[in-house]
Amino acid sequence: MANIFDPELEDASDRPEGWRWRYDRLGPKIGAEKLGATVYELPPRAKSFPYHYEYPEEEWLICLVGAPTLRTPEGERQLERGEVVCFPSGPAGAHQVRNDTDEPVRVLILSTRTDPAVAVYPDSGKVLVATVNPQDRALFRKTDAVDYWDGEL
Repeated sequence: MANIFDPELEDASDRPEGWRWRYDRLGPKIGAEKLGATVYELPPRAKSFPYHYEYPEEEWLICLVGAPTLRTPEGERQLERGEVVCFPSGPAGAHQVRNDTDEPVRVLILSTRTDPAVAVYPDSGKVLVATVNPQDRALFRKTDAVDYWDGEL
């Protein structure tokens, strides 16, 4: 069981200043395997994650509390309680959530779960490749790309 209006929030204070938030991963609590769901609470002036898009995941955001600012390829706007937004796979789904207000905000993020998954960070030129095996997880800059045959014998 899980409740999006009364989440059991864990602290993410190990993150840099301005990127700290609290969260409750609901998927594991309800036995979900193919769909993820997390409630995020951002304090005033905090950001969720860097601006990014993903392959092949699709994500939905549901605004639960407050008026977070959403950045997408179309620009920025404040969300209202109850608004639902979809972030499709690829560049059209790029997004970032910020709290520009003086009160905490909460959003619910739903996402498909696939392995492997790729996240692209346009502002910093980074790419994350994530698999269920943490040893095969890699984060690198796109400028570090090499030719397919580089290093092969």
